[in-house]
Amino acid sequence: MGMSPSPTGVRRTAFHRFALWACLALGLAACAPHLQLPGKPYIAPQVSDDVITTPDGARLPLRAWQPEDTPRAVILALHGFNDYSNAFEDAGQMWADHGIATYAYDQRGFGGAPNRGLWSGNETYVEDLRMVARLLRSRHPGVPFYILGESMGGAVVMLAMTSGAPPETDGIILVAPAVWGRDYMPFYQTASLWMAAHTIPWARVTGEGLSIRPSDNIEMLRRFSRDPMVIKETRIDAIHGLVDLMDAALESAPKFDKRSLILYGRKDEVVPDNPTFAMIKQLPRHNPPVHKVAIYDKGYHMLLRDLQGETVMRDVMAWIDDPDRPLPSGADKPVGKAPQDTPRLEATDGKQHAPGLLPGVERP
Repeated sequence: MGMSPSPTGVRRTAFHRFALWACLALGLAACAPHLQLPGKPYIAPQVSDDVITTPDGARLPLRAWQPEDTPRAVILALHGFNDYSNAFEDAGQMWADHGIATYAYDQRGFGGAPNRGLWSGNETYVEDLRMVARLLRSRHPGVPFYILGESMGGAVVMLAMTSGAPPETDGIILVAPAVWGRDYMPFYQTASLWMAAHTIPWARVTGEGLSIRPSDNIEMLRRFSRDPMVIKETRIDAIHGLVDLMDAALESAPKFDKRSLILYGRKDEVVPDNPTFAMIKQLPRHNPPVHKVAIYDKGYHMLLRDLQGETVMRDVMAWIDDPDRPLPSGADKPVGKAPQDTPRLEATDGKQHAPGLLPGVERP
């Protein structure tokens, strides 16, 4: 029979356990996900032909596709995760040919913007969008102004439009918005992401080896994979930040009541359909409806760059011309004034993968 531990021994064991947990907590805190927050503002924001200068002096590369005459509408487009403003090259050129000006800037941490690869936080991305929208509206007074967000950009737009100071706009276009919140991820995935983000936040991962196709446009994917401005190796803490953003975007859906066109591909293997359709069903109902959803049966995640990208671009132009008329493609489904009026959007058993990565782009 063993001897009972003395009170001193019990206290010493309890202290050692406390010390162990305290060290572990301090270690996790020391390795918390890194946020590259903006500096203190010291100048007025400015826009030139090829750069946005923010109040803290950050220079965000700007691309613009302008029609020959005064534009009949202006689109400000936000790119997706690991991508940059060049994502809208084809769409911007086509829209310019039809009288619509398109602007796109590299968001912080992406493309040619400062602190490449580092995550800047939800509020930073939202505030940058507010600022750029103000600058561009001032450049085109009286011209209908629209904001488009693709994937991660769509999540930023949703947060901005449901914030206390939403940008002034005539309508929102969401292209495969990133709304894959943690509630729709398997537990092992969220747990492993949290652990990695709090222990090895600097570690980098790729989408190589994941059998996920972001588009059916193979030639485009090859150019995408060779583009040095596209991030191929992603920091764990940046993925953690993206998931935080997707969580917040999904939660914002019940407050997202701005007139909008929401585009999604049935073959999207990057943002699953379950959270996407859940977001759509949570949108506020109006009579007449203000939200229009277009579901493309042959569409992938990169809808504007898919082989049927021109069809999607024409739908966007038609919606800008008259948001109440059916889209040329016939893919639209207006969201009704009550849940029972909403079109049935059935989810499928989509593939699960690491959030934030565009698999298959290294060697398409």
